[in-house]
Amino acid sequence: MKDYIEERAVEIADYIIENNATVRQTAKQFRISKSTVHKDVTERLLQINPSLAREARKVLDMNKSERHIRGGMATREKYLHQHECKASGL
Repeated sequence: MKDYIEERAVEIADYIIENNATVRQTAKQFRISKSTVHKDVTERLLQINPSLAREARKVLDMNKSERHIRGGMATREKYLHQHECKASGL
């Protein structure tokens, strides 16, 4: 594995742990795909630093278990905003 990929995998894991970040947030921050984030954390990092991989995985698993709640909140906000726009005549 190339050095820059190993460094990126460690940086990604550190970012996820420090910021309690989702895969999507991390991908946006590092300007890479969600698939790359996932592969770096779940496969590559296991070979480089297994304990760091486990910590990052805990955060990602927690985010995954909560995603249906965030999705519902986003939908609620969307419809509240639409209602406000209609009420104000925009």
